[in-house]
Amino acid sequence: MTARTRPLRPRLRRISRVGSLYGKFTLFLAVMCCVVAAVLGILVHVIVTRQTVHQARVEALTRLDSAARAYAAGDPMRHEADLNPPELPDGLRRMALSGRRGTALGDDRGIATMWAAGPADGGVLAARLDYRQSAGTIEGLDRAIVGSSALAIGGTLLVGVFAVSRVTRRLHRTADVARRISAGDLDARVADPRTTDPSKAQDEVAAVAEALDAMAGTLQARLQSEQRFTADVAHELRTPLAGLQASADLLPPGRPTELVRDRVQALRRLTEDLLEISRLDSATERPDLDAHLLGRLAERAVRACEPAAEVRVVRDACVVTDRRRLERVLSNLLANAHRHGRPPVVLTVDGPVITVRDHGDGYPAYLLEHGPRRFRTAPTSGGAKGHGLGLTIAVGQARTIGAELTFDNAPDGGALTTLVLPEDLEDGEDTEDAVGTEDTGDGAPRR
Repeated sequence: MTARTRPLRPRLRRISRVGSLYGKFTLFLAVMCCVVAAVLGILVHVIVTRQTVHQARVEALTRLDSAARAYAAGDPMRHEADLNPPELPDGLRRMALSGRRGTALGDDRGIATMWAAGPADGGVLAARLDYRQSAGTIEGLDRAIVGSSALAIGGTLLVGVFAVSRVTRRLHRTADVARRISAGDLDARVADPRTTDPSKAQDEVAAVAEALDAMAGTLQARLQSEQRFTADVAHELRTPLAGLQASADLLPPGRPTELVRDRVQALRRLTEDLLEISRLDSATERPDLDAHLLGRLAERAVRACEPAAEVRVVRDACVVTDRRRLERVLSNLLANAHRHGRPPVVLTVDGPVITVRDHGDGYPAYLLEHGPRRFRTAPTSGGAKGHGLGLTIAVGQARTIGAELTFDNAPDGGALTTLVLPEDLEDGEDTEDAVGTEDTGDGAPRR
């Protein structure tokens, strides 16, 4: 796993609409609208159809009774009734021949008809009713149900999508603020109106936003308190350290004096590191940018470190950076490699990318997962143990100059640190005029 110093950019990762809350709610709303519309449509269709069929049956039976009375009296029957009509449905004919009366929907020369039939002197007496108007009424009702259901589903979806979009926008805003806070912007707040106006009813989204703002405020206060404490301690240590340094310089030569001076220097370096970290934490540092050849800067940084490391320039590049801060980053990386790794330590320049590699045991798992932590470092097999400030300062300075610093372990062993700087030109062949005169570290300026 690689630890990065570049803050995570706030971004809303757009997953599929079906997988998002917005998509799930829209799908759920659409399905429920369809189900409700289908159930209501079926119920209305069944009820109206039953009523229409029932009325047609009653009317057909009434005509059958009138025809039966006319047939019994020997009077002529009207044209709606007939004896043994050939168009009579077979099921209804068998029912009438068995001595029972009944009704059935059928067809009379291509016309939808409600038939009523009963027994008459060994035959079948049947009456017919034109069912076309009733069938048209049911078909019109079905079309109205489908149209009204479509309109209802569309309207409900529009209203529901509009309502849920307001909720999802607030959730996306809350998530964006959370990402900004995790990236280091502790001033970010949701500032939801429902969290600032107590007269408005609080919903769940507002409660989450209020909790996030409260958490960010508490976290910011604690971090600022820690930063102030670190800066105050470092400043307060400067005065007694100056006295200790002066007293150590007055001691007579000898081994005890050397030990005292060495510890005073170590304490002084620790104090300066704490001051530097407090300045980096305040986010007020501004880089002094200029164009530089990266190969020369790498060689200069290596010459300033002890013991020396190997420099390999695969491809030089011109970068716009702060030379002092970049050299600080490289010197800390080299010092960490010498302290916790094993030789050879190799610094490689390949375009705007610098890698520092040792051949020790590699970075511990916690550092690869979470990045450097101040005052936390694992002792090596040689017993070397630091304060965890060197890499922390390197991370802060890299962030200040806009570089990306990553930590990893080489496949064949050893710690591998990669620094990627913003590149100005493709290579260093035509960059001498942009670079200008640079001090080589030995007192002689060179182009």
